[in-house]
Amino acid sequence: MQPSNQISATPRFMIPERLETDRLVLRMFAADDWRALHEYYSDAECMRYTYRRAQSEAGTWRAMAGMAGQWLLRGYGPYALEEKSTRTVLGTVGLWYPLEWPEPEIKWALARRHWGKAYASEAVRAVQRMVSECVPELSLISLIDSQNAASIRLALAVGARLEREMEFAGAPFHVYRHPRRPAV
Repeated sequence: MQPSNQISATPRFMIPERLETDRLVLRMFAADDWRALHEYYSDAECMRYTYRRAQSEAGTWRAMAGMAGQWLLRGYGPYALEEKSTRTVLGTVGLWYPLEWPEPEIKWALARRHWGKAYASEAVRAVQRMVSECVPELSLISLIDSQNAASIRLALAVGARLEREMEFAGAPFHVYRHPRRPAV
């Protein structure tokens, strides 16, 4: 019997590599995105509830590399969040499941100058819809420092509900459960 010359294609990832909303593009990371993301990661106020300190350029690059690596290791990952009209990278939104997390989550992280413009909620809702269509079996949380009032407000605004409090990274965190079927 002769070996087959046909190559069978299998999907690379469990979720689309790109999503769009009216104002936003959620896409896989590009090599230079770390430069725009550094606006977020180098801001001590942005890092207050996550890394607890501003990151160096190398730290930002490693953070982006870790997010990009989630795609290969988990079959899904966070997206670079880009404003459609300007092609400016605002931050990151998407699926995230590092080793120490209790469950997969929807994460968001936007540079401070983009706060208050409803970009994060628009992007999170797009991710919720995509998950309900592509991987409906995936139950998602957002793990939020109990002092992070802005992220708690966002979680509630997109339909997530407080499920429990837990100790995480030496601080009290809240686990917010996202709805399986998001509102339209």
